Amino acid sequence: MKIPDLSFWKLWNISFGFFGVQIAYALQSANISRIFSTLGADPHSLSYFWILPPLAGIVVQPIIGALSDRTWCRFGRRIPYLFVGALIAVLVMCLLPNAGSFGMSVSAAMVFGLFSLMFLDTSINIAMQPFKMMVGDMVNEKQKGLAYSIQSFLCNAGSLAGYLFPFIFAAIGISNVAPKGIIPDSVIFSFYIGAVILILCVIYTTVKVKEYPPELYAAYHGIKEEEKAEKTNVFKLLAHAPKAFWTVGLVQFFCWSAFMFMWTYTNGTVAANVFDTPVVEQIKDGVTHLVLDTQSVQYQTAGDWVGILFAVQAVGSVIWAAVIPSIANRKFAYSLSLVLGGIGFISVFFMHNQYALFFSFLLIGCAWAAMLALPFTILTNALTGGHMGTYLGLFNGTICVPQIVAAIAGGWVLGMFADEGAIAPEVNMLVLAGVLLIVGACCVGIIRESDHAEA
Repeated sequence: MKIPDLSFWKLWNISFGFFGVQIAYALQSANISRIFSTLGADPHSLSYFWILPPLAGIVVQPIIGALSDRTWCRFGRRIPYLFVGALIAVLVMCLLPNAGSFGMSVSAAMVFGLFSLMFLDTSINIAMQPFKMMVGDMVNEKQKGLAYSIQSFLCNAGSLAGYLFPFIFAAIGISNVAPKGIIPDSVIFSFYIGAVILILCVIYTTVKVKEYPPELYAAYHGIKEEEKAEKTNVFKLLAHAPKAFWTVGLVQFFCWSAFMFMWTYTNGTVAANVFDTPVVEQIKDGVTHLVLDTQSVQYQTAGDWVGILFAVQAVGSVIWAAVIPSIANRKFAYSLSLVLGGIGFISVFFMHNQYALFFSFLLIGCAWAAMLALPFTILTNALTGGHMGTYLGLFNGTICVPQIVAAIAGGWVLGMFADEGAIAPEVNMLVLAGVLLIVGACCVGIIRESDHAEA
C-alpha cells in the first residue's frame, strides 16, 4: 500500500504547531546571549553557556525517536511526546527570563539560567522533532517537499513573531532597561506571550491531526510482523544508515556551527559596530580588558535590533523557501542557498548602518530556509520501514554535535581575536560563520539522493 495524497490543509495541520514551537526557539536564540550578558557573564565567554543544550539534545532526541517508534495510545504515536515537550517548554519559558529576579547572587542566577536554558532547549527539541517525524510517517515521497516547505514557512513565521516581540513591547512603552542583573520587562513579557502561543498551537495540532493506527502505518511503510517485535539497536541502525545520512550530516556540521556563532555573537557585533556601545574595564586573571557595557541603553537597544535582524532573516527565509521548490536540481538549490548565506555573514563585517544589515540577514535567511527543509526531505526520502523516528532522532546529532564543537571552540577562537586588541571581536566570528557555510556548500556535491536504506 502507498500513502495517499493529503490535502493542503491536512499538510498544514500536521505542521501548524511548529509555529508556536519556533516562537519559543526564536526567543531563545535571539535573547540568550543578551540575558546572560545582562546577568553579568563575560561577553567573551558566552559560547560556553551554549554547550549544555545541544549536549542534552544529542542524548534525548534518539531516545524520543526510538520510544515514539514503538508507542501507540489514543493520542497517537508522536503527539504525546510533542505535548509533553511543549508543557515543559512553557514552564521553563516562564522561569528563565526571571533568573535575575529571585534575589540570587550573580553566580547562582547564571547557574539557574544555565540549567533553565538546558531544559528549554531540550524541551523545544522534544516538541519540535515529532513534527518532522509526522511528515515522515504520514506524507508520501511526492508530497514531502511541499510538506517540509509548509513546515519551513510556519517555522519562519514563528521566528518572525518571536524575534519581534521584545522590539514591539519596548515600542509600546514596556521597559527595555532594568537594574543591574535584572532582565528587562520587554524580554520577560516576550517569553510569557510566547509560552501562551506555544501551548495553543500544540493543542490545535493535537486536536486536528489523527496519526495512522499501527496496522495502517505498518501497511503504508512495508513493516512486517517480525519487524514490529524487533528491538531497536541504534548501532545496527547506524551501520545500515543510507549514505545520505552521513553526507547530509557533514553539510549539517558546517551549517549549524555557523548559526551557533550567529546566535552567540550577533548581539555584541551589532552593539559595537552599529550602536557605538560604551566600554568598561574588566579585570580577568589579573589583566584589564575593555568590554562592552552590557547595562547600557545602547547594548539593550542593540539587543532589540538583533531581534529585528533575525526577523528580517525569517522574512528572507519565507521568500527563499517559496523559491527553492522551483529549482529543479535540489542539490544545486541547497548549495546556492548556503553560498548566499555565507556572503550574508561575511558582509556583516563591512556594515555600520543598522538598516544596511537588512541585506546581510536577508541572505542569511536563504541558508536558513534550505537548512530547515532540504536535509529532512533528502533523508526521509532515503528511508523506509519502521524506525523513522529513531533515525530522525539520531540525525539530530548532526545538529547538536556542531553546536557543541562551536560552543567549545568559539570561546577559544574569540579569545585569539581579543588578544589582538579588538574591543568587540565578535564580528570576526560572523565572518568565520560565513566561511563555514561556503565550505558546507562545497560538501553538498558529495550527497547521493538515490541511496536508500530501510528505516
